[in-house]
Amino acid sequence: MDTLLKTHNKLEFLPPLHGFVEKQGSNLSCSKLQNQEFRFGSKKPHPKWGRNGCVKASSSALLELVPETKKENLEFELPMYDPSKGLVVDLAVVGGGPAGLAVAQQVSEAGLSVCSIDPSPKLIWPNNYGVWVDEFEAMDLLDCLDTTWSGAVVFIDDHSKKDLGRPYARVNRKQLKSKMMQKCILNGVKFHQAKVIKVIHEESKSLLICNDGVTIQAAVVLDATGFSRCLVRYDKPYNPGYQVAYGILAEVEEHPFDVDKMVFMDWRDSHLNNNMVLKNRNSRIPTFLYAMPFSSNWIFLEETSLVARPGVPMEDIQERMVARLRHLGIKVKSIEEDERCVIPMGGPLPVLPQRVVGIGGTAGMVHPSTGYMVARTLAAAPIVANSIVQYLGSSGSFLGDELSSEVWRDLWPIERRRQREFFCFGMDILLKLDLQGTRRFFDAFFDLEPRYWHGFLSSRLFLPELIFFGLSLFSHASNTSRIEIMSKGTLPLVNMINNLIQDKD
Repeated sequence: MDTLLKTHNKLEFLPPLHGFVEKQGSNLSCSKLQNQEFRFGSKKPHPKWGRNGCVKASSSALLELVPETKKENLEFELPMYDPSKGLVVDLAVVGGGPAGLAVAQQVSEAGLSVCSIDPSPKLIWPNNYGVWVDEFEAMDLLDCLDTTWSGAVVFIDDHSKKDLGRPYARVNRKQLKSKMMQKCILNGVKFHQAKVIKVIHEESKSLLICNDGVTIQAAVVLDATGFSRCLVRYDKPYNPGYQVAYGILAEVEEHPFDVDKMVFMDWRDSHLNNNMVLKNRNSRIPTFLYAMPFSSNWIFLEETSLVARPGVPMEDIQERMVARLRHLGIKVKSIEEDERCVIPMGGPLPVLPQRVVGIGGTAGMVHPSTGYMVARTLAAAPIVANSIVQYLGSSGSFLGDELSSEVWRDLWPIERRRQREFFCFGMDILLKLDLQGTRRFFDAFFDLEPRYWHGFLSSRLFLPELIFFGLSLFSHASNTSRIEIMSKGTLPLVNMINNLIQDKD
């Protein structure tokens, strides 16, 4: 899905109370976590080969097909930051992911000086981003989609499915980054290849100290490092839910899916009938298949735990995926790449306001009920950029803490905070649902008017509309599901109302 934090062959896992960080191909610019190693499981040395040269279904055998991580870089020269000049830039962006580059691009377009700091600025993002086409169309980014499906399908169980008439697409990550980088270069953005290890704030500027000994001075610091939370401060206990997924881009002999539609969710569990241990685990904390079929023999397959606390172990996810592929008759011939995704969902917002400005994962912008973030943060980039330009570039009367406070206020206005509170309420209910309850929930969810489920997934509904969304969902739900929502949602509802009352501008 909207996969945000992943490695290919090696996964690092930071314990649930501290969040997650990746090692291979990281966009993080904070170095304090880089030497910690946490892993799910290990590879076994010998693959198990079946007939026709295909691998038999076992997670260890499947992993043997995974190639070494390929690091692909963009092939153009970057204008580098010159520390000898000692200039104070208007904006320093820490982290070179989509959100950070989008803000750098738009702030520099207004004529302000920008420095982008990242340890691998030319590295093409390893992430597979899936988006609804209308989201990228609204941002004039249709040229950054490489495969589009006319719609999507949701399998509720073996007897029920939903056809979603909303086009879906995979983002061309190389094209998206190339487009952003080229615009940044054209606008005069300078790049510095390093990691930020410390930030010292003065009254009107901040000093970013990098691991190569260089100090960069900036009027505004933007933390776009994802979930590292290295620069943006939190002051409340961090206990989010976790979306965990394992995916492969694979060549297969064949697969049973319609190549004109992607599989948004497949909640069927008949593939576990011969393994009651796995079936019982899946009944308590279910996983679903997410699939993007590119042709009859090329497909992206991802087994996903929507949200759990603590997160489902990666080995468990892989076991379920292998059992599903075997049941569907999908024989993997080769794997071009794999990805292991861990996405913190929900939890508290950072301290609002604070001196360092954030965007994306570090600013709490992941959709707490779905794990979606890419389209949301790209849409928020103009808000952050315009705010920085307005308060820094116009009169220059806003500096330091006062300037950052205004930017945070524009990024997280009261209506966005209330929206997120409702999404966290939805996550708290999903955390309590078993497989049958999850099926009933999504059976009702995708029966809603498209404006409701479209708006919920794309963060376009705000509190008044979300109340009508909730009432509509309740009316579409079965009697069993209504009782379940009332029994398991009462405490989260009380917490949400209490938080809404306490949160004031």
